[in-house]
Amino acid sequence: MTTATDDNSNDLTAAEVAWNIETLLPDGASVDDLLDQAETMVDEVETFRGRVGTLDSAELAGLMTKLAEIGELMSRAGHYVMLRFSENTADPERGAAMQSMQERSTAISTRMIFVDLEFAAADDAHVAAVLDDPALTFCRHHLENLRRNRPHLLSEAEETILTEKSVTGSSAWVRLFDELTSAIEVDLPDPDSGQTETVGLEQALSMLQHPETTTRAVAAEAVTAGLAPGLRTRAYVFNTLLADKSTDDRLRNFDQWISSRNLANEASDSSVQALVDSVVGRYDIPQRWYALKARVLGVEKLHDYDRMASVADSQEELGWEHATSVVRDAYASFSPDLAAIVGRFIDEGWIDAPVRPGKRPGAFCAYATPSHHPYVLLNWTGKARDVLTLAHELGHGVHGYLAREQGIFHQSTPLTLAETASVFGETVTNNKLLEMIDDPGERFALLASTLEDSIATVFRQVAMNRFEHGCHTSRREDGELSVERFGEIWAATQTDMLGDAVEITEGYRTWWSYIPHFIGTPGYVYAYAYGQLLALSVYARYEAEGDAFVPAYIELLSAGGSRSPEELGAIVDCDLADPGFWDAGLQIVEKQLTAAEEAAEAAGRL
Repeated sequence: MTTATDDNSNDLTAAEVAWNIETLLPDGASVDDLLDQAETMVDEVETFRGRVGTLDSAELAGLMTKLAEIGELMSRAGHYVMLRFSENTADPERGAAMQSMQERSTAISTRMIFVDLEFAAADDAHVAAVLDDPALTFCRHHLENLRRNRPHLLSEAEETILTEKSVTGSSAWVRLFDELTSAIEVDLPDPDSGQTETVGLEQALSMLQHPETTTRAVAAEAVTAGLAPGLRTRAYVFNTLLADKSTDDRLRNFDQWISSRNLANEASDSSVQALVDSVVGRYDIPQRWYALKARVLGVEKLHDYDRMASVADSQEELGWEHATSVVRDAYASFSPDLAAIVGRFIDEGWIDAPVRPGKRPGAFCAYATPSHHPYVLLNWTGKARDVLTLAHELGHGVHGYLAREQGIFHQSTPLTLAETASVFGETVTNNKLLEMIDDPGERFALLASTLEDSIATVFRQVAMNRFEHGCHTSRREDGELSVERFGEIWAATQTDMLGDAVEITEGYRTWWSYIPHFIGTPGYVYAYAYGQLLALSVYARYEAEGDAFVPAYIELLSAGGSRSPEELGAIVDCDLADPGFWDAGLQIVEKQLTAAEEAAEAAGRL
């Protein structure tokens, strides 16, 4: 399948695709207006102090409804400020607004800490009786999770101190990291003219998909050079947050650095370790692929900057209109209802797509709040992979949109299920494209792209989990890590995954330093592997059952986080409690590899 490109530069760069976030502020209200309303409502909440653990079901439902209304106001205000900041992290006014919002939100939240603490400490028999009332369905799972956190909660005075200090502590360091990475500039030589152009990090990284080895090597050197000026500062930020988390974990009696994340994900330490061990045990899959890719590219061995090299016969830019048409059609092939939601994102100003100076790198979907619609941020470069990123983030968007009915306590899932809809949407898009392709070379290119996405999401993310494990462990046992020590751990954990199939260059040792997940959401990355393997298993159910599967899938998305991961998985007949579940998902990835190998042979690429 040959993709026609659009000569219109605005279409190729998605220059006019900007979101409208003003609707987050109802009736012309300001951020301060919303926070003022929330503060007033907290006065009513504080009348429950000392009684939360003894409230009957009707009283507790009334209190939780009031908390939901406060959460709604704070979420609208917070998301408005955060999304504006994401548009341009270099703007001092937006940065100041972000800090002000965080300070006010923290002050409001601090006044309500007693609710969680008193309910967590309540009598077991009383809690069981009140939670049995249907009036609390809208917040039952949330309240049950509060009880699970009981062993790790501190006194109200201690919780208040930690919450208030977080504004000038961990939150401030995370914001600094975001500003530092958003400001990274790369002096990138143009492969055609030879002239040097200063571009953002995202645009420079996209050049690693270029078909020419020398262009990729030059781009990698330029990225390394661009990362160098602030490297020590970013290392200090990471060290500070590693130490901060160590202190939190000690105070809250968590045995391992990952335990707090696992608790939030409603997953046991042992089940997460089983996932990690299963993936590490199949590192032969990425190694086998990269060895094959070296043969396809006609080199003896890949370098780290060759891993994302396109195996397509040509590199074509994709315009926004064509890309969105492909994604719409892919979702429609599965469910017209889901396609209609996707269409709203595209048509109604729910996406911000262009690359701009100061814009936060990467891509994300923000659920915003249940009474509103989610938003998607992209950094569109017109590459084929951007289409899959669009399909991925719209999967998040569909998930958040359908789960709005669960309300503010249950709209979001644990991170372990957060990638289910996104990976599923990406897979639907990939497979729809495969159906349209007759040319063996193009088929191989798409199969290779599909496999590489699975490798990046499963194996690379677990390798990054191993990097995090090494960093947190070393910081606790040996003290502050040097830039060189970070590089050693990064290179070692990447080499474990890549084996002898890929050579790690010296410059690549610093590339850990722009990844935001290590900073803002420690322990997050394994959830990508969890979600990918789960989504592939869910998609396998769809392939086996066809249209009959669609209602169960929509039920899963609509349930949001109102049930445990095991209960949500059961909706689509997936047993997440079975240790062998991960092996089954890894077998699906191996089938992708086999299909790519066969396609390479058929296309005459070996």
